Amino acid sequence: MKISAVETLRADAGWRLFSFLKITTDSGIVGWSEYNESFGSAGLSGVIDALTVTLIGKDPRPVERIISTLHVLTRQSRGGINHQAIAAIENALLDIKAKDLGIPVYALFGGPVRDRIPVYWSHTGTYRVRNAELMGVKPLVTFDDLARHCEDIRKQGFHALKTNIIPFRDGKLVPFNPGFGRTPGWPELNWDHAAVRAAQDTLAACRAGAGAGMGLMLDVNFHFKTEGFKRIAAAVAPFDLTWLEVDMHDPASLADIRASAPCPIASYETLCHRREFKPYLDARSADVAIIDVVWNGLAESVKTAAMAEVYEVNCAPHNFYGHLCSMVSAHFCAAIPNFRIMEIDIDSVAWRDEFFTDVPRIENGELVLPTAPGWGIDINEAAVRARPPKN
Repeated sequence: MKISAVETLRADAGWRLFSFLKITTDSGIVGWSEYNESFGSAGLSGVIDALTVTLIGKDPRPVERIISTLHVLTRQSRGGINHQAIAAIENALLDIKAKDLGIPVYALFGGPVRDRIPVYWSHTGTYRVRNAELMGVKPLVTFDDLARHCEDIRKQGFHALKTNIIPFRDGKLVPFNPGFGRTPGWPELNWDHAAVRAAQDTLAACRAGAGAGMGLMLDVNFHFKTEGFKRIAAAVAPFDLTWLEVDMHDPASLADIRASAPCPIASYETLCHRREFKPYLDARSADVAIIDVVWNGLAESVKTAAMAEVYEVNCAPHNFYGHLCSMVSAHFCAAIPNFRIMEIDIDSVAWRDEFFTDVPRIENGELVLPTAPGWGIDINEAAVRARPPKN
């Protein structure tokens, strides 16, 4: 079996792009992966195109050899977008190898440890505040609206949800994204009483709607510095969080936050490769290691999880993408013993399902693991090509 063609495809997904890598073999087996260019990774498709030139004519099945070679070729500029490109290639090659063997990808890694994956509803309210029209749903305008939304999530059988800080200003709920430069507050990223109150009001609405039994997480991203994260952690103590999610790039500062926080801390979603995770684990800086399987590749993610287990740390995938990414993350969750819970975006553009041959099956807050060869899902090329990027 030889690789005969490689192609990247991109589709309009409303407020972001959905991007896919297709690797075709001369045996007729096609491997797919999904990657993301809308999370600070502009130009990723071009890097993938450049790296995959070397793959034509090669046997796709010795995945470790191919990926190790690509890391050697990019060693002088390791990490970042190069690593994400290699991860996309790795995931597509794993799909080919598993399909050739007639087994699910998780079976390549000794799985499944579990065949039902507990999931949490991510970005609760966040997308419905800013993107309701693209989703084809009613926008959330007040905290009462948010509470009713959380009640509906509970009634759908979910046992955990995650939200973001959602301020109420000028008579309506509004986004809060200073750490990404989308709302005021950057580059200083100072906390203020309005932000603290918004965090409390958001969680109060979620708890009122979802009930005391719902696992509740708050993701504060990169929106503050150490001082601000500590202030938020103290302010949200009464809401009994499953975790407070914090992004920062200094292990010692993150460990300082964890030491004083009244709740577990989850972090690391923007790290690539075991080399980046190790100093954070050495510093005992988080209770839950969040690993982006799309950024890292499944094989690398499993290795990172094995390293985290030495530190008595469980892992959760960072997964707010399309359905293929959800399946890739589910295979990760099925393969590792030290699993916590899986993130999934239920809310998305109204046409998301069109891009995929299947959608995740969720029952009582658990994703039912597929048993078909490969990822258990493929891409509907016609639908992807019918919605090219707007820009």
